Amino acid sequence: MRVADFDFDLPAELIAQYPPAERGSSRLLHVAGGRLADRWFRDLPALLRPADLLVLNDTRVIKARLFGRKASGGRVEILVERVTHTDQALAFVRASHAPRPGTRIVLDDGVALEVIERQDDLVRLRFPQPVLEVLERVGRLPLPPYIGRDPAADDEARYQTVYAREPGAVAAPTAGLHFDAALFATLNALGVATAHVTLHVGAGTFQPVRVETVAEHRMHSERYTLPQATVDAIHAARARGGRVVAVGTTTLRALEAAAGKGDLAATTDETDIFITPGYDFRVVDALITNFHLPRSTLLMLVSAFAGCEAIRSAYAHAIRERYRFFSYGDAMFLERACVSS
Repeated sequence: MRVADFDFDLPAELIAQYPPAERGSSRLLHVAGGRLADRWFRDLPALLRPADLLVLNDTRVIKARLFGRKASGGRVEILVERVTHTDQALAFVRASHAPRPGTRIVLDDGVALEVIERQDDLVRLRFPQPVLEVLERVGRLPLPPYIGRDPAADDEARYQTVYAREPGAVAAPTAGLHFDAALFATLNALGVATAHVTLHVGAGTFQPVRVETVAEHRMHSERYTLPQATVDAIHAARARGGRVVAVGTTTLRALEAAAGKGDLAATTDETDIFITPGYDFRVVDALITNFHLPRSTLLMLVSAFAGCEAIRSAYAHAIRERYRFFSYGDAMFLERACVSS
């Protein structure tokens, strides 16, 4: 497969720059094979069954963007990719010249970071204080690069799911942004169960695919946790005839990565799983997800899940019907294709 097979033309005005007025007021495109249905996200309970299980990614977005200067005076922009130790992080560093090991970067508040080493396109940094404390104090919310504005006060809450609790992501699991407390109450009354995984979304999710063939691409690794309670909830859903519905591609990747080792078991691990058409899904039966970037690994993932032709038709329909795209945009409810295409 070629990466160009996953390209499409998107009018710039369809890229959502702001969240909808209220959570749950976005549109929802139901994709079931060749059938498409236009709905609203508040209609989600009509697409779920009492025996179903919703699995959510409870990662919390950290203020991962930092600004500072080298000793030479050169301006530096840092985007933390992941926190690796209490006082260390891997980051993308943008500067006029790539900083060498031993370089000190002084942040705008005077805190000095040390460059330890380069790791491919990332830089390992040492912080003089706990990383999360520094980020919370002086960091900025890392809105995606396709949102062409600085973060506003409202983004502090809206670029975060209402169930976020484990800090570590530098991008939101955006399918979850549509949920609010009222919707969860409705689903609970319907008998739909919920469970959680944690996958800390890295900045690599926005990195372009720079190769021509899909097989050449290598994913950035991300850390995830699958709790025993969620494993038990999945087995219970299966036993009662329910479906496992992943809220977001990050949830799906965590579940499928864990299942790739054999029987589904609780674990904390790293994954660089790359799901492309032809993949044999082992856990997830339905997927709630936003619309994804052209030529992206996530577009390849949803094509694997729902079928390439179904996704092409869904995206063409969404563009014609003026759906809003990407992180603050509208959503899809995808039924898993019987046969990968």
